[in-house]
Amino acid sequence: MPPSCFRIKCCEEGWLNARRGSEALMPADRWLKMAPKDPLLSALKVCLLNLQSNDGQTVTDSNPQLTCCCQLLELLLRKGLQQPVLSLVHRDYWHCFEQLLPKDTCGRLSTVASAVEQTKACRKLISAQGRGRYLLRLALGRKTLPQFIAHLLHTPTVLEWYSPTLSILRNEEFSEPFMSLLLVLSQMDFKVDMENCSFLDESWLLPVCELYEVVPCRQVGMVFSYLNGRVFLLDMISGGQAHVDQFISRGDVIDEINGTCLRNSKSGQAGVVLSRLKGCFLSIRVVRWRARDGTVYRPLVKLLRTLRIENPWLQLGPAPSHQPANDPRTSPPTQCFKEGRIVYIVHFLGDTNIGKFGTKEVLPFAISHVLQENQPSKEVHLDLKETHLTCTESSSNETLCEHHYPDISCVGRYAQPDYSILGFCVIKRPPETPSTSSPTRFSCVVLKAACSKECEEIVKRIATGFKHTEWFV
Repeated sequence: MPPSCFRIKCCEEGWLNARRGSEALMPADRWLKMAPKDPLLSALKVCLLNLQSNDGQTVTDSNPQLTCCCQLLELLLRKGLQQPVLSLVHRDYWHCFEQLLPKDTCGRLSTVASAVEQTKACRKLISAQGRGRYLLRLALGRKTLPQFIAHLLHTPTVLEWYSPTLSILRNEEFSEPFMSLLLVLSQMDFKVDMENCSFLDESWLLPVCELYEVVPCRQVGMVFSYLNGRVFLLDMISGGQAHVDQFISRGDVIDEINGTCLRNSKSGQAGVVLSRLKGCFLSIRVVRWRARDGTVYRPLVKLLRTLRIENPWLQLGPAPSHQPANDPRTSPPTQCFKEGRIVYIVHFLGDTNIGKFGTKEVLPFAISHVLQENQPSKEVHLDLKETHLTCTESSSNETLCEHHYPDISCVGRYAQPDYSILGFCVIKRPPETPSTSSPTRFSCVVLKAACSKECEEIVKRIATGFKHTEWFV
């Protein structure tokens, strides 16, 4: 076998030594019991031991040791990296990985090269530092980091960029234990959010990144401000979908809309995207201005300060009003998820005919009438979809009722001490009867939510549905 093929084969199989006839190196777990002389390797060893103390659980972005591990890997890859002479481009370890484009025996891009290509295609990254960090996180998730370094060690034209006296990679005494530690790292399970990468250019500290789904509506009602290539929410128009949902708050960053990246956006670009998607279901990725600990997310401090100077009236919004479902250890769940939507677990108290009038003045008497009838209560799943709502019995999965928002004339809560009962008036359409042959009749449907706050949330969502829903033919 030619020497070059032998080197590639060794890299792909994860071997640490590509020289023929050499003895097997020390097992990876034994390097954890040793104390390498280099302080960065010693710190990485401690970090790996802390990660291993996680009892084999998957390492996620919420684990503080993950950020520490990535920072140490970055320092090790930068140590001894020499800058080119007479060049204005600052060389980073990303530029080293960018040169690695080996192919497998079938001529396809290798695992390393495909990851490099995916990183280059990510439009949320604009610097070499951000791309390098994205690639490290990608390699951790795919358990391919040892292959990256092995390819680097056997690419002499790239390895020459490192100083033979300062670099870990060009010092055999340190490169072998470094590779052993990487093999230990590749045995762990990592689950990282690769979509949350817009701030890797600035920091390893990740923001809170959430997805906001908007039903087709006449007006989303968001006012944007563009600063340093980022789209900030400046205000919400009263009556707009964003103002009603209260999911997003002033100062948050709009990261992408329906997959369209808004990183490095020009003024007005977000508005153009929303105009093009008018009447469509929207999926908006939001970066919160608040960090996980409740403080201002560090990379946004200067930008928010500038935003306040340009808009003195701006008051940063509070934490979003939406709350997760109750802890099942302390109380029964009141919500569940179905096809990406929140479905409420409520009780169906009954319905009744209310005649020709379905106005808000009739609603309290209609709800009271249903309660007096004392109909059998049924636990149902209330699914508030884009154009209609459904009530499905929890035990039998039978649909009790289904109503389109334009058929709902009013909705409201019942004036009770706990305010957890709600009702809505809906047009009652006789089956197979033309609408012109009989007068309009209404019925009232009564539900009981888990608490007053959830009852108010359901009422607002139903009201928003029949107010904002548009029909397209």
